[in-house]
Amino acid sequence: MKKTEYNGSIVAGSLLVRESRIIARLLLDNVDDNAWHQAIITDNVLQKRSPESAKRQARLIKQRLSLVKPECLKLIDKGGSDALVQSLLAASIKHSRLLGDFMVGIVKPHWQVFKKHISCKDWQDYLEICTQIDPKVDKWKETSRNKLRQVVFRILAEAKYIDNTRSRKLLPVSLVPQVRTYLLNNSEDYVLKCMEITP
Repeated sequence: MKKTEYNGSIVAGSLLVRESRIIARLLLDNVDDNAWHQAIITDNVLQKRSPESAKRQARLIKQRLSLVKPECLKLIDKGGSDALVQSLLAASIKHSRLLGDFMVGIVKPHWQVFKKHISCKDWQDYLEICTQIDPKVDKWKETSRNKLRQVVFRILAEAKYIDNTRSRKLLPVSLVPQVRTYLLNNSEDYVLKCMEITP
């Protein structure tokens, strides 16, 4: 069985909905390296303040979206807002075990015992568990841990699993049929388990 490893790459951004829609279209169009550079750097389609920032975000989104099939990219490109956001969440979970395991290991049990909110302490406790699975987590700086928490909480808020990043009240979620069908048809059992956590 493959050993679980956690990385902090998710720190580069939350769901990045507007930007991800743009990148999904570029990927569906199979643009070459020159056209990619033209779009991201020259045309600044992501509307970032610096080429470095544009490159960094484009890289993160491309890494996420390259993990899903064209059907999912089409939901991101042309789907309604719920299908778009849930498709991005699915891609983010595939890209970040740190996010997925938090949803299935912390958020889901909260529902089961009727705890209504996620706390900062929940995140600290979660990282302790992660350290036992992957000792490298113990070497992460406090600033990185806090930033990761902020990004994960923002993703949960954007995907409507919590009401906002301040009160962090849990919200019931139903998967959009197209997203659920995509995950089932592609045997994305782990992603489905992470996303179907509300009663």
